Amino acid sequence: MDKLGDMDLFVRVVKNSGLAAAGREVGLSPASMSARINALEARYNTRLLNRSTRHVSVTETGQRFYEACLCILADVSEAESQILGNTELLSGSLRVTAPSDVGQLHIMPVLSKFVADNPEIRPYLHLTDGIVNITEEGFDCAIRYGDLPDSSLVARKITSNYRVLCASPEYLKRKGTPKNPQELHDHDCLTMTRGTEPLTHWYLKGDQSSGSGLESIQIKAARSSNDGALVRRWAIEGSGIALKSYLEVTEDIKANRLVVVLEEYMPDFIKGESEDKRSESKRSGSADLHIIYPSRQYLPRRVKAFIEALIMYFDVLETQNNIKK
Repeated sequence: MDKLGDMDLFVRVVKNSGLAAAGREVGLSPASMSARINALEARYNTRLLNRSTRHVSVTETGQRFYEACLCILADVSEAESQILGNTELLSGSLRVTAPSDVGQLHIMPVLSKFVADNPEIRPYLHLTDGIVNITEEGFDCAIRYGDLPDSSLVARKITSNYRVLCASPEYLKRKGTPKNPQELHDHDCLTMTRGTEPLTHWYLKGDQSSGSGLESIQIKAARSSNDGALVRRWAIEGSGIALKSYLEVTEDIKANRLVVVLEEYMPDFIKGESEDKRSESKRSGSADLHIIYPSRQYLPRRVKAFIEALIMYFDVLETQNNIKK
């Protein structure tokens, strides 16, 4: 009875959302895969998967078993790594999800170098500005902006960050530069969407010396997208004013492709925390970048190493761009 082999097989089925795709990874036919899963369910006298001709999903019991399998397999992998010695190259799959723009600009280069240093790593980088359930979808870690709600996941800050309003010099020459938040009403604004709805309320707070409070500005969404990289491209092309993470537009600002406007204000997509908490710093933690992963205790060595590579990269970037000032 190969319990570890069955656990590995079950994890592959869940991650691939199907028996056939998982079977191709290990060289087994769909019939053989089905027989192995049937035997696994018979062993525990419970249904682990809901199966149809086109779709496979985990049951509630299957989800708990899947998470337990991940922990056990990670422990075995870690034990093997210790026996073989730390000089062995890291190996195995590494599944990462990140926002589109920061993923292309920052995460992808780190991942590429990490794979170059560890050729046995098989990377998968999933770029989306939506929220992914990393446990259900089998990701090792996720890169996310903002303060995170209480969760069973581990969240580790990897860099400070803040948001800015920016536009191309060509757009500002054509339409003028806004001098206060109210003047945004007269401008073309480029906005992200939540689901299918444009985020047409921007929240801006003046610096402490101005004494101004938090303002809600309803902007005119000249263009909107669920892809942050596309919003940045529109801004560079001169289509309007965008509310962007500083991490995503740093190089564009340095190269004068984009210019920061209303710099004395602290913009965001969502209403901020209480005034007392917001006043602690001009640059709110709500835009800080975090790495999210399921469990500190059962983290595979390759995931730990990738997290450390990210932290080193962003430490250098913070120093170069003076983000902590």
